[in-house]
Amino acid sequence: MSEPGTMIRIAVVDDHALFREGLREILEAQDDFEVVGEAGDSDGAVALVERELPDVVLLDVEIPGDDATQTVARMRAISPESQIIILSMYDGPQLLSRLLAAGIRGYLLKSVHRQELISAVRSVRVEPDRLVLAVSRDSFAQVQGGGSKVVLTDREREILELAAQALSNYQIATRLTLTEATIKRHLHNIFTKLGAVSRIDAVNKALAASLISPRRDQPAPRPRPNTPGLRGQRSLP
Repeated sequence: MSEPGTMIRIAVVDDHALFREGLREILEAQDDFEVVGEAGDSDGAVALVERELPDVVLLDVEIPGDDATQTVARMRAISPESQIIILSMYDGPQLLSRLLAAGIRGYLLKSVHRQELISAVRSVRVEPDRLVLAVSRDSFAQVQGGGSKVVLTDREREILELAAQALSNYQIATRLTLTEATIKRHLHNIFTKLGAVSRIDAVNKALAASLISPRRDQPAPRPRPNTPGLRGQRSLP
């Protein structure tokens, strides 16, 4: 680990090579930054942290492999002095709360400007106890107040209501003039917000919370009993 005032050694973790290359260019344009390695999945991230013991880790929240909170826990167990900043397209208070509890020092939306990213890296390195958050006012208020209210976007509600009609990802994408990849990303965000493990689980939880309305031509689906053998598993959207 480098000492304050010297080079800040940074690990970049994202499953998109083009995004990693862009981050590297931004970071290495700074005289006091050094990118010591890159990784594209959770196992690679943990191995990189173990090998390099970086000062700062920039971690994409949706890399393949372990859940982000598990990846953070594994990295902190290996290198507790490495400061972890999450980079995400998703602005959700429940996920943010879990990651803060896991020990991250920053959470930035990928829409931030480069100067915000650079400032965040320097801040968590110089002041290890400082939190750097670039999220919506609503998410911050819910985390700060300990609120647990789930908020779905209009698009997420629309997709979930179509999923409740047993439409496939392809059918939903066709109806909304979107790509299947976009539908899967929205469903992933919905699962995360609701803590759901399947489509029917997400629909049931959304109905129970009055986040979506049941179809008038059929009753709301009834909750399935817990199946011990499936406990802890997560279905793909």
